[in-house]
Amino acid sequence: MRAGTTLISAIAFALAAFVPLAVSAQQNPESLTQVPPVATDYVPARTDWGDPDFSGTWPFNRLNEMDYQMERAEEFGTQAWLSDEAYAERLAQARKLEESFADEWRARDTRGLTAWLESTDFGRRNSLLIDPPNGRFPALTPEAQALKDAHSDSFVEGQNFDWMQDFDVYERCVTSGFPATMFPFRENNNAVRIFQTPGFVVIQHEMMSTRIIPIIDEDAEPKRWPSVTRTWMGQGIGHWEGNTLVIETTNIIAGDGATHDVSKRAASPYVRIGGTPTSANATVVERLTMLDEGRMNYDVTYSDPDVFTAPWTARLEWTRDEGYKMYEFACHEGNVQLRYMINESRARRRDKANGVEVEDIELPYRFPPG
Repeated sequence: MRAGTTLISAIAFALAAFVPLAVSAQQNPESLTQVPPVATDYVPARTDWGDPDFSGTWPFNRLNEMDYQMERAEEFGTQAWLSDEAYAERLAQARKLEESFADEWRARDTRGLTAWLESTDFGRRNSLLIDPPNGRFPALTPEAQALKDAHSDSFVEGQNFDWMQDFDVYERCVTSGFPATMFPFRENNNAVRIFQTPGFVVIQHEMMSTRIIPIIDEDAEPKRWPSVTRTWMGQGIGHWEGNTLVIETTNIIAGDGATHDVSKRAASPYVRIGGTPTSANATVVERLTMLDEGRMNYDVTYSDPDVFTAPWTARLEWTRDEGYKMYEFACHEGNVQLRYMINESRARRRDKANGVEVEDIELPYRFPPG
């Protein structure tokens, strides 16, 4: 799989032309274990038809570059924020990274990672997950865990490949999954772009998908699709609660990564590779709130009682950057990865059957568990 975003990923720091942020310097949290509610006092500009204007390009590439983790390390327990010492280490890491891109930053007059970390409380966050309080995903149900353990993709040690059913839907360039597509992912998927028209909000992702979300009155009854009608991104219906956009999504394609029936394969809900199944009862609630002219708070709560033993919530902060370039994510074009992996897998098994010594392949990297 190849991505048209590789170029900007390689120089992600240098492409961040920021809107000035109307925020004070980053403050030490009063409690390292408490996550305060989202501030809702900022009043954004209005569209011509009166809705809060969220339109623009909202990258979150800095979460990738600073290696923000979805899950909190177990030793931190309920500590949602970095201590002064750990925060100083994060700043030192940012300064070291900045040295590699100093010339590009100066040429584009962009602000660096350190300035970003110091401009927002988010710079001290210990994980993207804020609920459960330990910042870790709830346990899977026994049935879901069994499916996850049996899943197949190219990041499973010792996996054999004979045809496309042996690969994950992400590896086949079908989908990133939902809400996984809303999260930063290694060198890819660093931004969303929001468009608005009367009655609709459009969220364009840097990778693979665009969501067209109808907006209804807050007290209106949403018209849901029949249960048999499903898409990879589900059916999202939005409404405004004051200046917060709330999107409720159902009808996500259900399935797992263990089956070899491609019609029943589904994507992992929070990591593009990993095999966590999605059931027909999965629901997603997103809440988008502008914190000031240049920052957006994004909360997403995922509930799937057939898979997770409890719901979970992640919180991200986006930064507006109209200078950020979203290039085409050319996934299928020129993609020979799957063909080569099938040919290689067959050749290795043939050689072993003929008594030829074959060295084990060590995977170049591992994705976080998903």
